[in-house]
Amino acid sequence: MHRFRRRLIAGLAVTSLTALAAWIPTPASGTDQPGEAAQAAAAPPNIVLVLTDDLAWNLVQYMPQVQRLQQDGVTFTNYTVTDSLCCPSRSSIFTGEFPHDTGVFTNGGTDGGFAVFKGRGNENRTFATALQGQGYATAMMGKYLNGYLPGDTQGGSLPYVPPGWSDWRVAGNGYPEYDYDLNENHTVVHYGSSPADYLTDVVSGKGRAFIRDSVAAGKPFLLEIATFAPHGPFTPADEDLNDFPGLTAPRTPAFNKLPANAPSWLAGNGPLTTAEKTNIDTNFRKRAQAVQAVDRLIRDLRTQLTASGVADNTYLVFTSDNGFHMGEYRLTQGKMTAFDTDIRVPLVVIGPGVAPGSTRPEIVQNIDLAPTFQRIGLAAVDPNINGRSLLPLLNGEPATGWRTASLIEHHGPNTAADDPDAQLARAGNPTTYSALRTATYTYVEYSNGEREYYDRVADPYQLNNIAGTLTAARLAALHTALDALVNCHNQNACWTAGHVTA
Repeated sequence: MHRFRRRLIAGLAVTSLTALAAWIPTPASGTDQPGEAAQAAAAPPNIVLVLTDDLAWNLVQYMPQVQRLQQDGVTFTNYTVTDSLCCPSRSSIFTGEFPHDTGVFTNGGTDGGFAVFKGRGNENRTFATALQGQGYATAMMGKYLNGYLPGDTQGGSLPYVPPGWSDWRVAGNGYPEYDYDLNENHTVVHYGSSPADYLTDVVSGKGRAFIRDSVAAGKPFLLEIATFAPHGPFTPADEDLNDFPGLTAPRTPAFNKLPANAPSWLAGNGPLTTAEKTNIDTNFRKRAQAVQAVDRLIRDLRTQLTASGVADNTYLVFTSDNGFHMGEYRLTQGKMTAFDTDIRVPLVVIGPGVAPGSTRPEIVQNIDLAPTFQRIGLAAVDPNINGRSLLPLLNGEPATGWRTASLIEHHGPNTAADDPDAQLARAGNPTTYSALRTATYTYVEYSNGEREYYDRVADPYQLNNIAGTLTAARLAALHTALDALVNCHNQNACWTAGHVTA
């Protein structure tokens, strides 16, 4: 491996970065993108991914440690998820693939959940398996995928641990934050209801221990801590129960407002009642309280990285699996829509070569995280994935030729009674759709033939669906562009389809 790296670095030293800037799609092996030569010359960087659950942009203002991350690193302002729902979004993060290639569109049943993710072989081609193959210590802590149970043996003799993970400490139903089980490396451990059992704090401590152990062993490491917070039932730690007295949900122009020409799944929603508004305000405050533990987790992880002497050689990534609406568009509280409240979420990164206080406006998605992590670790990137490494953008390089559109895919309506994300129509439960989002507009096609088009420059809160005013030629061009993304199945095809001019 060391001889390979020396040969790779020597070759890269004479490669023109100008030529590389054409953004040639990543081959199955090697280093092809700008800025990776400098990374390859150093010790393998570590990676820490903090993945939250249902955290929307409007909670960042209550998270000083996330704001510090923004000051110390880069914020991606046009980062979206492939589906605003836990399991399909996480599947895209793990694999770098759209739902139409992972096969995971929902949280359960025949088109979603842990069983489908595993059954289609996705667990064998995640960023964890790739980096473990490069000698990384790899840890997964907190939430995995909907339908995963800590005690399930999956036909084996011990509680199941997926491939690729050298340290596994994962819960099933951890949403209440107390009285849960963790599968800790094939052993099920129960945690109770004392303050010390609060799940976000527990995985924080285990994450810090993993960092210490990995550094002591002289191994580069990948750590994913996936919190259940701030997902409902919105349970704060005891020390945060009195925070933010009187806090209410933001009253943006979209609050309690039905968009003009709304699709049929939304059009019947009447104004929010007084009781609904009160409930929204109560739960928004609980969400702000719940993310205080996540904020401390970030602080404590950064403190540990510094104490272990690896802070300067570690990428720390903060993001969410999806956003969350609370009162916007006359919807009570939930996700699954193609509105920016649900699909556009924070992505903040610090690490080697990342310019402090910088922003990147490029169109990036959660399918880009897996290839980014693999390129950081000099692992091969399968040309059949759909995403693209963000390393050049992290290094502050020009984004010449970057994609111009993202794809969102959703199956619905969701009626599974055992789904923790099941929503009534009042909260928003769209029919099946595919959506195209560029820097300036959002275009949605529903399986029943309805369409939405929002000009987000003139209408940033997406309150005026003007699809009915578009010419037949424009609608045809939009459909063709969306169809190309829906039907792309490898990096070349998806990269090409992502360059939308319609």
